[in-house]
Amino acid sequence: MQDPKAELRREALLLRVLWMLVFVIVWQLAELVLLCLVVVQLLVRLVQGEPNRTLMDFGDSLSRYLAQIGRFEAFHSDRKPWPFADWPAARAPERDVEPVAPAPVKPADDTAPRP
Repeated sequence: MQDPKAELRREALLLRVLWMLVFVIVWQLAELVLLCLVVVQLLVRLVQGEPNRTLMDFGDSLSRYLAQIGRFEAFHSDRKPWPFADWPAARAPERDVEPVAPAPVKPADDTAPRP
């Protein structure tokens, strides 16, 4: 007769493997959505001169969702991603800041009398 705890662990692992297979498929679909989002965002940037904030936020939350799937798949977390957990919120953008030009140096006045 087998140990009941060992049997439960085996069943839990088999169930996890099934969820992992489901999330591999979800990963592939989400990856395609992210690719489409990148292309659309690039076109928006070319036409309007700046990216669309809504697309930026959705892209960030989608990438965080992909990270959650990756952590679950790699056994880093036992927490299943959305729809079993909340959809990840977008973070504040980390955009490059325009460099500030240094103040021009005023040339010395050579005509002034010297002490």
